[in-house]
Parts: sequence; structure tokens; C-alpha cells
Amino acid sequence: MRDLSRMKFLEIGNPWLKVAFPQQTICFSPFHTRGTADPKNGLYHISPSTLPKLNALLRDPDISMIACRPLYYAPWHWQWINRELFTRRLLQGRSRFSAPYAAQLLRQRNLAPIAVLDTEDFPGIKPDRFFLLSRCHTYFKRELPPDRWRLFMGTAHPDLPTRRFRGQQKFREWIGKIRPLSIGLPAPLHGSLPMTSEDKTADVFFVGDVERSSSVRGAGVAELLALRDAGIRVDIPEQRLPLDAFYKRASRAWLTWSPEGLGWDCFRHYEALACGSVPVINQPSIDRYRPLVEGEHAFYYNPAPGHLSATIRAALADKNRLRKMAAAGQAHVMAHHTLDALARHVVEMTLDAQQP
Repeated sequence: MRDLSRMKFLEIGNPWLKVAFPQQTICFSPFHTRGTADPKNGLYHISPSTLPKLNALLRDPDISMIACRPLYYAPWHWQWINRELFTRRLLQGRSRFSAPYAAQLLRQRNLAPIAVLDTEDFPGIKPDRFFLLSRCHTYFKRELPPDRWRLFMGTAHPDLPTRRFRGQQKFREWIGKIRPLSIGLPAPLHGSLPMTSEDKTADVFFVGDVERSSSVRGAGVAELLALRDAGIRVDIPEQRLPLDAFYKRASRAWLTWSPEGLGWDCFRHYEALACGSVPVINQPSIDRYRPLVEGEHAFYYNPAPGHLSATIRAALADKNRLRKMAAAGQAHVMAHHTLDALARHVVEMTLDAQQP
């Protein structure tokens, strides 16, 4: 394992490496303003006045790696232009109009290897990011289809990529750079997690949006309510919970139902185990990094009617097994799915990709 302590990183986007390696990372963030940035500690907002400094750092030989988390919209997209022109932030001097242009500087030649972090729900790669895919050494994708060619469906190819498309050298090189990455635990929130095991007062816990989310959730809630009517202790809060309360309720449940939302991978999968509750998740539809193993860390169910209920009933029949799974899953999450662990993985994989 490399000694990363002496390395220097440059980050473009929402602080991620900056959180994991605060003293070693210079970050240019679109989510900070002149008032919230901290240039003395290497945290800059993106503006016409800071872009020249970023441009100079891209050619700094002391930078070991560059990480980029591109914004959802390209700078020329009408929705981005509309959003930034017609906003109070513009009148308050907090415009983010320049933010997408930071990533565009990566079109030029840089000395350090580049890692792209695509952590969005969208299960594809947008055309405005193809230049990043060409320039980077590794492209980490959260919602990664098992057939990676589907990332280009409706983007680089108007339909399902054909055999001819899949045979082209450029696209094959792009595919070779792509790696899975989990969303993991939310970085600033580790201190809120329960540090001791709680007495179980519920069999199953769930809280989350149903009406405006995945159809898997609507079907599953009906089964949970039927289980509650049958005498199983199902905890479904009627309103959104503060984070501390969410973690507390999860820690008191044997199982946490964690169906996919806008994307399959979600914080709840990992938060449940961190709280000592075993997640019950619909079958994965993506390629995963360090996945939660069926029967060892989590339970997976077929979303067809009746399968969620059957999976929950079978799981609750063996509480000793649930205790062991919760402990094993918690250790797995803390070893591989914290921000620190994921950041180290990104750095290691990108530096490995630089090797001839």
C-alpha cells in the first residue's frame, strides 16, 4: 500500500478528496462562495478571479493527482444558464456562473493523472463529459450498468450500442477506464452514528419518499403494511426524521428496508449496517464496488409481489444470524465504504492506471 501522506492533490468540484485529505488537497468548489471559501487552507470558490490559479496548478509538477466531480449541467446548457441568470444569488454576488468552466480546463494537457468521480443517479455518461473520459486515467461511476456499453445508450449512440460501435478502438479504450464506486456513508455524518448497540424495538424500519421515487418503493410499502397488520413490528415514521433520530430508529430495528430510489445505490444501504441493522434491498441492477454480500451483510429480494414479505419473515426467524450479519456488515462498511476508504481507493486505482 502506498504512502499517500506526502502526496498533493488537486480537486475540482464538491469537496470530496478535500474531506479525506484536508491538508494535502487544494479544492476549487462550485458550492462555496467568496464568503465561505478558505483560500489559506486550500479551499477556493470558482470565479473568473480564481480560474487562472487553477489553470496554473494543473501544470504544477508537485500535484500527484487531479480529481474532478463535474457538475450536472455543462456551462452551455440552457438550464444552467437559466438557473444562474435568474437567481437571487446573482444579485447577492454569489453567482456560480463560472463553476462549470473549471472542469473545461482539463481539456488541455496536464502533468498529473486525472480521476473523474461520477456519483450521480443517471446510469449513463453524458456527451459533455466525453472529453473527460478521453483525458482521464480512471472514470469512477456510481450507477454502473453490468454491461458497461449501456453507459453510451442515447448519448454516444442513439440506441443500444451495436457490435460495430463496440468494436471501435476509441470506445473500447473508454470502457477500459471505467470503474465502479459506491456512494458509501455520507462524509460529514459519521459522528451522528450510534456507537453502541441498541435494544431492538422494531422488526423492520423504513423511512423515505415513496410517491416521487422508484416504483419499487410503492409496491414494497404495501407489503410492509400487510406485515404490520399480521403482527410484525414495522416502524414507518409518518414524516421525515432528523438525521440523529433516523439513525436511532434504524439502530433499534433488526432489519432496515432499503429499496432503490432514483438510483439503486443509496446511503441507506450503508447507514443501516453502520447502525447495527441489516438492510433488505431489492436485487442489484448495477456493477458494485466491494458489494454487500447476500446472507453475509444484507438480504436481497426479487421485487415481484410477495418476495419482500417472504424475505423478511425468513430473516426474522433467526435473530442470532441477524446479530452476526449486522456485525460483519458494519465491519465491512467501515473498512470499505467510508469516505476515507473510498478516497484512498480512488487515489490508488488512479495512480495504478498511470503505471506503464
